[in-house]
Parts: sequence; structure tokens; C-alpha cells
Amino acid sequence: MTSDEEELLRRAIALAAEARAGGNPPFGSLLAGPDGTVLAEERNSSLTDRDITAHPELKLARWAGRELDPATAAATTMYTSCQPCGMCAGAIARSGLGRVVYALSGDQLDELKPPGTTFTDPPSAGPALYAEARVPVEGYYR
Repeated sequence: MTSDEEELLRRAIALAAEARAGGNPPFGSLLAGPDGTVLAEERNSSLTDRDITAHPELKLARWAGRELDPATAAATTMYTSCQPCGMCAGAIARSGLGRVVYALSGDQLDELKPPGTTFTDPPSAGPALYAEARVPVEGYYR
């Protein structure tokens, strides 16, 4: 990692501190262009917005999907204070961002949390009703 990349990652950590100071979970992210120019910054606002999806990574992925053409998005790097959760990772993949650089891993984050505060996946069942479910999807991705 270059010293310029370390500074961008430090800015993401500072955004996390700002989120916490504002009453939100301590997560921050920024999106940088190929030359290191900061294109957009976000902080977690899930508590103040009363929106469980208001993670900074998801907000930046949405922004990139709306504001950047695919080639520009592919040339960006997201710097984030913590490894993106599954929800955010999916949005990042769909937005076509080039890469992600994070400070804390998900496992390191879990080590900092009190026991019993990590999220678990709900029980699920499926696949089911394949013949019916395929009808609206078939041919869409061609």
C-alpha cells in the first residue's frame, strides 16, 4: 500500500469517527478516482436516518451506479474503515467499482464487539417452484 493510499484509508477512519460522534455506528468510506482524487465520501447514518441500509459503502455504491459510467466506476477504489458486510459487498459488485481497500476485517470487528452482538443469518429454505419462478427470469439476461 502506498503512502497516498494510507492517507485515503486514514480519511475513511476519520469519517468513521465522525459517524460515531454524530450518534451512528462508527463506519466511514470514500470513493477515489484512479488518480486518488476523492469523488465522494459517506458516513454510516443508520441510526439517525432510522434506515438499517444506511451504510457508507452502500451509499457510495448507489452513488456510483447513478453518477459514474461503467468505465469510470471500474477505475475507482473504495477506501473504507471496515470490510464491507454482505449487503454492501453485493452492492459494490453490482455497481462495478474497481476495488475495495479496508482497515478492519470483519473478524477483527467481531473481536471488538461484546459477545452475542454479531449478526447471524436467518433460517431459510429453497430453492422451490423452479418451473414457475423461471418464467419471469428466462431470457432476461441475454
